[in-house]
Amino acid sequence: MDLVFSRLDDSVARFTISGATPAFANALRRSMIGEVPTLAIEDVRIYDNTSVLFDEILAHRLGLVPIKTDLSQFVPRSKCTCEGVGCPQCTVTFTLSVEGPGMVTSGDLISMDPCTVPVHKTIPIVKLWEGQKVVLEATAELNTGLEHAKWQPTLACGYKEFPVITIHDSCDACGKCVAECPRDVLEISDNIVHVRVVNGESKEKDCSMCRLCETACMNSGIGENPAITIGADSTKFIFVVESDGSLPVKEIIERALLHIKSRSTDLTDALQDISTEGL
Repeated sequence: MDLVFSRLDDSVARFTISGATPAFANALRRSMIGEVPTLAIEDVRIYDNTSVLFDEILAHRLGLVPIKTDLSQFVPRSKCTCEGVGCPQCTVTFTLSVEGPGMVTSGDLISMDPCTVPVHKTIPIVKLWEGQKVVLEATAELNTGLEHAKWQPTLACGYKEFPVITIHDSCDACGKCVAECPRDVLEISDNIVHVRVVNGESKEKDCSMCRLCETACMNSGIGENPAITIGADSTKFIFVVESDGSLPVKEIIERALLHIKSRSTDLTDALQDISTEGL
């Protein structure tokens, strides 16, 4: 199995996996979304809230604020030595005290840990008018998206099978498929339709598999079968992953792969135990 990155920074990754199966590709997607832990606000103690929002809505909005997470520093409450009471190893406390008029934003959350803060300071929470105020204390804890969407570390995470464009000998280079392609994947050179190559890299991977080129070819009156066909390689997948900023996207991918490896090892051990007991 090969993994090749075409883009990798803290927030976005685009990569291709070769020699894999659809089951593995989907397992990786699900692991990145639901099995990589992050911090999110779970408990909110509201001392004063005279804003236009109910306490429950205010707490819900706070829970959706992405928080920078150092996974080497925190453990889930269920595995902490404090036995779920709450301590600096499993929880982070935030305070918020704002009086109107003005907009309450994520930047108004004051963390007891200077390294564990909201990813963005400008996320609006509630607008306060003259005389209104919000005073509260909130605690964030580590969990996964499997428990609730607020713990998902990704904003976007998906994949598609690698497109395969086949141009047959019956092509007469009429150019209708080239004009119809919405992503400029095709071109005509030497009176032949080709997949474009930009900076030494084929544009085939940019194909959205909309098959408009096939339709245009058939509408040209070429016959019963189009001269260009779009297929997919079921052993090669293009992934796009975007982090919400709580974790670098590289760490999300690495931890998702480690999770799959761990679950596979557990399954293998369980099957071996069953086999041994049967003997």
